[in-house]
Order: sequence, then structure tokens, then C-alpha cells
Amino acid sequence: ESPKGDTFQAARDKAILELLYSSGLRVSELSTLDINDFDIKDYLVRVKGKGKKERIIPVGEKAVEAIKTYLPERVLLKKKSQALFLNNRGGRLTQRSVRRIVEKYSRMIALAGHLSPHALRHTFATHLLHGGADLRSIQELLGHSSLSTTQKYTHVDIVHLMEVYDKAHPMAKTDED
Repeated sequence: ESPKGDTFQAARDKAILELLYSSGLRVSELSTLDINDFDIKDYLVRVKGKGKKERIIPVGEKAVEAIKTYLPERVLLKKKSQALFLNNRGGRLTQRSVRRIVEKYSRMIALAGHLSPHALRHTFATHLLHGGADLRSIQELLGHSSLSTTQKYTHVDIVHLMEVYDKAHPMAKTDED
């Protein structure tokens, strides 16, 4: 369930949630995005990560559509800020504000457990892994300098491992066929 309504705030919040899940961005990366970091035409975003390392990552269609819906609402604030995501007064959203937005929608849908921007980042990585992406590519998308850091994000649960094993390993097959 995503934010509903035609307001600036609903459009902004939906764009934030879609972008976090679609890209696996850190909260610090999302809050420092400027308008010119986003390439709507090519579905790409330029991210300034940890250690001032820059990377360009693809963004999903739902996130791009949410950004396209948000941008005209953002212009109505008539502020000259380069920040992509603004608060109601026209200033750049802080990391704390982004966390509060995610927590707000987590409570609204009565999600069991705690949803955070970091949980969306972890889910992004896990879904890529389950979809067949290799760890090296996931490492690049997440902006990790070490593959061991990426492995922590992409732990695969035992049920999934058993399904893969049963489907793919010749010794898992039974003679019942």
C-alpha cells in the first residue's frame, strides 16, 4: 500500500518509498539527491555514496512514475532549492525526516515488525539475489566497497536454499519418478 492523495506530501512520500525500494539507496544518499542527479528519460540516478564515491544506478518504472508525479507538486512550493526531496517549507528533507516518513507508512499498514529505510535496502538486495543477480552486481548497486558487506545484506533463508537445492541438485531428486 502506498501513500494516497493528490497532495505534495503524498506525492513526495510515494516517490521516496518507491525510490528506496527500487534502488536500495541509503537514507543518507536519498536525502542528498538533487534534481539534476535524476535522469528520468534513462531511468538512472547518480548517487553520492560513502567516502564521496559516486555511482550511477538504474531505477524501476514505478519509482520513475512516482518521481514524475511528484516533480510538478514540488514546483508549486516555488523554492529554488536543488534538493530533489523537500519538506513542506521548501528545505531539503533530512535523514531523520525520511525515516519518519517510512515509519509513518509502516504504522499505517500495521506492518508486523519495524519497517525502516534500511529494511527497504535489505529487501532490495534480497529480492535481487532471489531473482538471480550475482553478488558482485548487487555490491555495485549498493555501493559497497567490500563483497563481505554485501553478503551480510543478502543472507538467504534456509527455505529458499532448500527449494533451490531440490530443484537444481541431481542428488536431491528421488527415484519415485
